[in-house]
Amino acid sequence: MEMLDLLWLGKPLWMWLSFVAIVITLLALDLGVLHRKAREIGVTESLVLSAGYLSLGLAFGGWVWWQLGATAGMNYITGFVVEKSLALDNVFVIAMIFTYFSIPRLYQHRVLFWGILGVIVLRGIMIGLGASIVASFSWVLYIFAAFLILTGIKMWIMADKTYDVGNAPILKWVRARFRITDDLQGDKFWVRQPDAATGRAAWYMTPLFLALIMVEVVDLVFAVDSVPAIFAITTDPFIVYTSNIFAILGLRALYFALSAMVDRFHYLKYALAILLVFIGSKIFVADALGLAKVPPAASLSITFAILATGVVWSLWKTRKPAALT
Repeated sequence: MEMLDLLWLGKPLWMWLSFVAIVITLLALDLGVLHRKAREIGVTESLVLSAGYLSLGLAFGGWVWWQLGATAGMNYITGFVVEKSLALDNVFVIAMIFTYFSIPRLYQHRVLFWGILGVIVLRGIMIGLGASIVASFSWVLYIFAAFLILTGIKMWIMADKTYDVGNAPILKWVRARFRITDDLQGDKFWVRQPDAATGRAAWYMTPLFLALIMVEVVDLVFAVDSVPAIFAITTDPFIVYTSNIFAILGLRALYFALSAMVDRFHYLKYALAILLVFIGSKIFVADALGLAKVPPAASLSITFAILATGVVWSLWKTRKPAALT
């Protein structure tokens, strides 16, 4: 029992193990029970699952609040909300990827599930490196902050541009080095079939696996924004990682509901741009006011206000005109 009380990255080992156990249970339930067989996920099921993941993420935040105090709790919720919001932009790009590769909804869950596993590992590595760097060089936070401000400005300028999947450098690199089938092969990522040149059996990558690669690359690109964003909120590795992963776990379920109405949230990108600028500027504002940091309650309130405005404005601007009588 004493071993469970040992500190790892500033928190008792039992807290980390509890979090890992919850994540493994959710993934096992998803793959082994709810989606053991490939099938199309409807909007209603997507919304129900999304509500479940959202509730679990917030409930974990309540537990963090109870165990570590109000400041930690509010930092977790702020990080969770920010990551969840930035993930919405990720959804828009994933929809473009599936459209480009003509991936039917029947197989999209398989790509997203394995994509989430990759995200969990990649985010862990990036957050671990970020925490080590920040612990050794606290001034790196100012670089993160400046980067977020510049990213927010760029996001605002590029809000009307669409992601060109076909011209992605990683896609060109993979196509130049691997055998790839012309069509999908069911839900398989790799298939063995005769080589067109030699006639010998060889392994071929399928477009489904190409889509998975693109989903992982896109998340890596988005992580460059979201990881500095959460470190600008808190440098506690436990809160940074748990809030990130709980927000991402629900992304897969949320995708199937949002992908059908991506156009309704076009103006949310402008709100996300403002949010990144706000998060980045907090460190400089706090210094100017002689504060250690912007109070978590104020940060959380402003975050909610920015995102709520973006959602409401998007829904209002894209509403259907009233029918003429």
